[in-house]
Amino acid sequence: MTMFLAELIGTMILIIFGAGVVAGVVLKDSKAENSGWIVITIAWGLAVTMGVYAVGNFSGAHLNPAVTLGFAFVGEFPWSQVPTYIAAQILGAIIGAVIVFFNYLPHWDRTKEAESKLAVFATIPAIRRPFSNLISEIIGTFVLVMGLLFIGANDFTEGLNPLIVGALIIAIGMSLGGTTGYAINPARDLGPRIAHALLPIPGKGPSDWSYAWVPIVGPVFGGIYGAVFYKALFTGEYGLSFFALSLVLVLVFIGAASVELKKGREKAKQLRERTIS
Repeated sequence: MTMFLAELIGTMILIIFGAGVVAGVVLKDSKAENSGWIVITIAWGLAVTMGVYAVGNFSGAHLNPAVTLGFAFVGEFPWSQVPTYIAAQILGAIIGAVIVFFNYLPHWDRTKEAESKLAVFATIPAIRRPFSNLISEIIGTFVLVMGLLFIGANDFTEGLNPLIVGALIIAIGMSLGGTTGYAINPARDLGPRIAHALLPIPGKGPSDWSYAWVPIVGPVFGGIYGAVFYKALFTGEYGLSFFALSLVLVLVFIGAASVELKKGREKAKQLRERTIS
């Protein structure tokens, strides 16, 4: 099996199980309808586990452009193979999303809310604040990539690593994912979002491309910074990239906090004005 095909199949498996559980929870008249966030996070963790088990021996099972770019940035993966991996991951995500569409064929028409249909394919923030949403994706992917490097630095019983990686995904989802739906993977969001735009889903509504940059930029930055941070603090490989990325991250954090504080002051002012009037 080629590395391209391995990454395609692994990412396809990831999306079949991951988007599939979201469909089961949010689409009408599914037996899993309204089963909740815990079900979604556990299934996403198992989705990653199954994808890694399927193709880990062939490609290393990145299944995520943020992982591929992060590893390449710190010399853990050859740059020459990055385009092949990312293309395979996005294509695999599209195919996986199409399979989920066919699995739930009768349920799209039964579901009236366009946002619920989009949620099967793409992430939707709980509170739409692009800067804050960006930070959530950065933090989640930072933890993911640094966690993968932690796991790789330890010896486990043969075949256990995919389960540990799946547990990491579950922990990220339960702890950090409630803000944006934790894409933490550009292919996981972009591929299915493309499928949503192209598929003949009844009453599907727009694909929300104005938000699509957040689950791409956030995970890419977070993945690269997670790898650079690990190398700097745990192996002593400090470099210009560590300090430059740290500065950018601080500026993003300050910008997001400033926006939220401004909104808070405006709401407090409006509340005082209503009270006086």
